[in-house]
Amino acid sequence: MRSIKINQAFIKIFTLIIFCFIAFSFTTRFGLDSYSIYLNDKLILKQSVNQPLNLRVLPLSTAKETDQLRITYNHCTIKNGAGTSRSISLQDEKGNILKKWEFADATSSDLSMNIAVQELLKLEKAHAKQALSLVYTSRELPKGEMLSMLRL
Repeated sequence: MRSIKINQAFIKIFTLIIFCFIAFSFTTRFGLDSYSIYLNDKLILKQSVNQPLNLRVLPLSTAKETDQLRITYNHCTIKNGAGTSRSISLQDEKGNILKKWEFADATSSDLSMNIAVQELLKLEKAHAKQALSLVYTSRELPKGEMLSMLRL
């Protein structure tokens, strides 16, 4: 009688384990979207989207007009990480779009989107008393994700 109870318990545990393997094999890939911002080739900000917004301040006070801002945004649920219909906009504190840069879909491992610092400096001077932010949008992220506040 005792061996029957042990065998039944073993079968139940084995069935549960098999069920778990089957259930988890169909789930989506977990993770977080992340992005990196470079000034020319120097990394100045690397974030996951769940990190606090107060850490997302882009220090461009020492940037030159000839410098380039290079932004890479990596979607966690897309195989190569690149979104489609990508754009970055500079917005004021009310959410008004001051300038929008649109980028082609990435076809290789290079996910970068380049913006001339000179354009950011001109817009900052024109809107000096406003808090400005960079916002990334794509087909996969239509509401957008604030990347950083600007401190020029």
